[in-house]
Amino acid sequence: MKRSTQVIGQSGVFLDALERASRAAALDRPVLVIGERGTGKELVAERLHHLSPRWDQPLVTMNCAALPETLIEAELFGHEAGAFTGATKARAGRFEEADGGTLFLDELGTLSMGAQERLLRAVEYGEVTRIGASRPLRVDVRIVAATNEHLPDRVDANTFRADLLDRLCFEVVTLPPLRARKSDIPVLADFFGRRMSSELGRGEWAGFTPEIEQEMRDYSWPGNVRELRNVVERAVYRWERPGAVGAIEFDPFASPYRPSGANGKRSTPVPTPAPAPASASAEEDEEVAACEVGPSDFKSRVALFERELLTKSLAEHRFNQRATAEALGLSYDQLRHALRRHDLIGAVA
Repeated sequence: MKRSTQVIGQSGVFLDALERASRAAALDRPVLVIGERGTGKELVAERLHHLSPRWDQPLVTMNCAALPETLIEAELFGHEAGAFTGATKARAGRFEEADGGTLFLDELGTLSMGAQERLLRAVEYGEVTRIGASRPLRVDVRIVAATNEHLPDRVDANTFRADLLDRLCFEVVTLPPLRARKSDIPVLADFFGRRMSSELGRGEWAGFTPEIEQEMRDYSWPGNVRELRNVVERAVYRWERPGAVGAIEFDPFASPYRPSGANGKRSTPVPTPAPAPASASAEEDEEVAACEVGPSDFKSRVALFERELLTKSLAEHRFNQRATAEALGLSYDQLRHALRRHDLIGAVA
């Protein structure tokens, strides 16, 4: 099945990583792909396979974190009928399926020490033994593995075999996070936005407003490219006006009505309505105090008044930003800038 996701990027650090992967692809040696979640480790593994002499042979993928420990060895090496409860017939493992091609082991760091020991033997000698079998089978498999962990630290903690790491790290391709690829953010956003607009059957793609593009550049993207794709596609489908997309939401769970967590606390504070207007005598006292402070404190007092006005108006309009902007006589973008200036952007829906 053809993938709908492509390897896209033009930043120097990203192109350097791709170049390293491309050079290693031609060699029949193991490769480790390191990177945070959402950086495209599986896409790079596919690149390693398709640029290798094994391109016309199977590419078999196994997510080591997706299976319970009791089944990982059976998945990797296969089993004979009756080898354990439920094994009604013999089954080939992923090594046998990938014979002649490439085996991609995602989330390598989650393998148990027992599975690591058997994996080492398979990599070292090119032999696998099905569970319940007495004779090993010869296999010709190239290993590409991926993890989001620093495996040398795992070795120091005695939770990952040093000899297996030595065998697998012939080449290490470390993918940079999106926050280190600032120049790729608008390129990726335009690609995902244009594709989503086409999927929705809309006309000419107008892109994003400069303010939204700047917001995307300033965001840290902890989920990297996968998160960027979700944020962009969500923004495009929610935007129903003509012209460039002028609103974006990074946290789809942001809401003043979000349920409490298991500890009974909210992970994001919700702004509280401003206090009721003070009495006339209190207002007079405040004015006197302001006079005593002097003009040097003017900016901070204006900022405090503006923040209280925003908080109160948001509460009155049930934290609906468009309704709040209209009530205050602001455009949506002007309101967003004001909320960001007062650190209120993460606490509203």
